[in-house]
Amino acid sequence: MAAYNDPEVIRELLTRPNTWAVVGLSANRSRTAYRIAQYLHAELGKHVVPVHPAAVPVFDSPGYAKLADIPNHTRIDVVDYFVNSQRVGPIVDEAIAEKDRLHISAVWLQVGVIDDAAAARAQAAGLDVVMDRCPKIEYPKLVPHA
Repeated sequence: MAAYNDPEVIRELLTRPNTWAVVGLSANRSRTAYRIAQYLHAELGKHVVPVHPAAVPVFDSPGYAKLADIPNHTRIDVVDYFVNSQRVGPIVDEAIAEKDRLHISAVWLQVGVIDDAAAARAQAAGLDVVMDRCPKIEYPKLVPHA
C-alpha cells in the first residue's frame, strides 16, 4: 500500500478513466466543490456522481444523499471529499463500508480537509489515500502545459 499522497497514486487517479463520487457537490456553481467537479468532468473526462444531503443532479448525473444510496450497479473509483475536517471521519468510514459494493479504490480529501485517523482507517481497509490536495492543482504538475 502506498503512503498518503503518493505521486504515482495521484498520477493514476488523475490520468486514467474513472468515476468520482464528489461528497459535498451541489448544483451551486459558486461553490469550490462545483468548480473542481466541473474540472474533473469537463477537462479530465471523469464521470462525476454528486453526493450531497440535497441529492440534486449535477452534470446530468443523479445525486445521492450518501454513498449508501448509490445503486449497486454503479462503480465508484474515487470518493472526493469537500467537507469540514471535523465531519470527514464518519463519511470516510462510509466509503470503507461501501468499498466492496461500489468498487471504491481511493479516497481523496481536498485541500484543507485533514483527518489522519480517518486516512489511516481507509488505508488499513486497502484504499489509496490522497489528503489535503486538489486535483486541479495536482494535474498540471503531471502534464506540462495542461
